[in-house]
Amino acid sequence: MKILVCNVGSTSLKFKLFSMAPEQSLCDVKVERIGSLKDAIYSYRNPAKGISLRRENLCIPGYADGIRLFLADLLSAEKGVISGMDEIGGIGFKTVLAKGFYGVHELTGEVLEAMRARLNVAPAHNRPYLEAIGVFRELLPQVKMIGVFETAFHTTIPLANRMYAIPYEWYERFGLMKMGYHGASHGYIARQAEKKFGKTGRLISCHLGGSCSLCAIEDGKSVDTSFGFSLQSGIPHANRVGDADPYLIPFLLSEGLGMDEILDGLSKKSGMLGISGISNDLRPIEEAAAAGNERAMLALDVFVLSIVRYIGSFYAELGGLNHLVFTGGIGENSDVVREAVCNKLRHMGIRLHSEANRNARGEACISEPASPVDVWVIPANEEAGVAFETYRCIQNLK
Repeated sequence: MKILVCNVGSTSLKFKLFSMAPEQSLCDVKVERIGSLKDAIYSYRNPAKGISLRRENLCIPGYADGIRLFLADLLSAEKGVISGMDEIGGIGFKTVLAKGFYGVHELTGEVLEAMRARLNVAPAHNRPYLEAIGVFRELLPQVKMIGVFETAFHTTIPLANRMYAIPYEWYERFGLMKMGYHGASHGYIARQAEKKFGKTGRLISCHLGGSCSLCAIEDGKSVDTSFGFSLQSGIPHANRVGDADPYLIPFLLSEGLGMDEILDGLSKKSGMLGISGISNDLRPIEEAAAAGNERAMLALDVFVLSIVRYIGSFYAELGGLNHLVFTGGIGENSDVVREAVCNKLRHMGIRLHSEANRNARGEACISEPASPVDVWVIPANEEAGVAFETYRCIQNLK
């Protein structure tokens, strides 16, 4: 069975086509700057045919245009992978949040309505997904469409770890509790760890990128995560605040700021960007810190310490640790962050191999051979996680 995975951003689309059981990636596509009439970028790769192309300065005004461009190449005799859309057994979407639907679900009208009901919590994520799903339903009405919600992997978290200390009726009436996100990424890490070590044991997965979260995993199941009810919480992100005192908002209102200005500041101008004043990309921040820029050094310190705090709390919850895994754009590429984090965790038995850490490319063990805790870099592959869950869901629907 072939499974198409669609990852939707506010101005981007990513596609990967998989052949399942056994899992094999057949082609991948990225469409950037959707909405542009002259500056959009389209990248297509078909490894089997040795095809890798990139087209720039395109007019791609909407998701429908990007999707049609991709489908044309997918079916192309010269560049394509399939001869007809009937070869696709399902389309999996890395959906984020839906009211009352937290796992893996066929995208029925009821589920889509539940996604609309959470636009007030995840507008930057749900709105583009709803639009892209609508396009696919029009173009390919015969293909089953599955939502692998970011919350899916975290449905195993015990209620005590999900609850906020708020009036209980708010939990009952509004569903206010820790949801957890990045489920496709953390679930993929759990499965890779099981393949590699025979069992997951006690593992902490650190997905560090533009959006960041940590997950405590025991025997392959999520038992806690740094994300809360929304994607604004947890450790600092590229430009999102992470955990913050909720009374910041009424205080800033009393100081004359408007609600829109406050929410924009917390969600778009905070995090690494807010502290450093340089960028929401870690690379120029690391360069500036190395050159002595105090705000850049402060941003790095805040970021590292927040990661350490969550690892420490998850270590206590798990009752120990077997494996620490770094993934995501920062987790995979920043030896500076990995070293700073691990050096503060030596009391937990973590012994980093400095040379292995500096030279890590792709999947790599970066701990000393005698380290009681294994430390690994495992590249993120959220699309593979979505494909796995989509395939399993479709098999269960038969």
